Amino acid sequence: MTPQKFPGQFEALFDLAVELCLKEKVDAIVLLVDGPLDWHALKQHAPDMKVIVAADAAENLEGATDATLLTVVLETTAAAVHEKLSQALLQSVADELIEPGCSVVALYSGFESQRIDSVSLIQLADHLGRLTVRDLQQIKTRVPLETLQSVLMVAVEIGREGREGKPVGTMFVVGDHRKVLRSCHPQGFDPVRGYGRVDRNIRSARVREALKEIAQMDGAFIVASDGTVEAACQYVDAPAANVTLSKGLGARHWAAAGISRATTAIAVTVSESSGTVRLFQNGEVILRIEPFRRPMKWKEFEYERPESASTAPRPARGETEPE
Repeated sequence: MTPQKFPGQFEALFDLAVELCLKEKVDAIVLLVDGPLDWHALKQHAPDMKVIVAADAAENLEGATDATLLTVVLETTAAAVHEKLSQALLQSVADELIEPGCSVVALYSGFESQRIDSVSLIQLADHLGRLTVRDLQQIKTRVPLETLQSVLMVAVEIGREGREGKPVGTMFVVGDHRKVLRSCHPQGFDPVRGYGRVDRNIRSARVREALKEIAQMDGAFIVASDGTVEAACQYVDAPAANVTLSKGLGARHWAAAGISRATTAIAVTVSESSGTVRLFQNGEVILRIEPFRRPMKWKEFEYERPESASTAPRPARGETEPE
């Protein structure tokens, strides 16, 4: 593919990102692109900085390594820009290009496709918690990164948004689904039963929206490694022996810890009280994500007249009101 020119707006944004890196002592610049650029010209603007370039396809990154840029090929193409950016960060950590606790400046097309117009300063420690490179690599071998990313994506959205203005708590159990299902039983109606596998795959944005509605019902989602939701509204009955959790975590979190200890599955919980997302592996919390913000609740404006104004007698004609 023919490299795109280094447009003036992008050049200004990239220079802004470099300046921000120097001021805030940022570890790397992450650039989400839709096609190849003049990589050598790009590197000249940040000769001493770590620059990671991410794209949907390898051909969009052709020649980037020749300019000493680091590259990440995303595993998904039909996804929103924030999903791609999140995946680029996770893959960069998994490939040991950056550390889980570092900070990065990200450039991406936030408003108009194929036109880089947005800059964000991201503190990975706020999103990855105690997750280490080794942990993430182990997760990647057991559950495909794209599946795990899709589950985390919908879990964070549930934790942040709730449903219809109300907080929602739920749980996803991902991978090793046959063994997991032996420790589960339905709590009644299973809303995903009878649908084809394509119509139950959590990698689809349409399916994730449907799961947000189902999350209001009691029970857990059981998700196969390929992203297929095998069952919903399931009661997870797993022993919690040799499991230690922080005080204040309820039955949902104990069940998640227990099933992740008894199987090779990954359990993801959403706390109803706080919206916090926790990822469990081998009975322990290895990832904690706090929601960016809870939705604002609007109320109708209520006005009450002061009691003195509504009950005090009005002065008689010819008298004046006291000051």
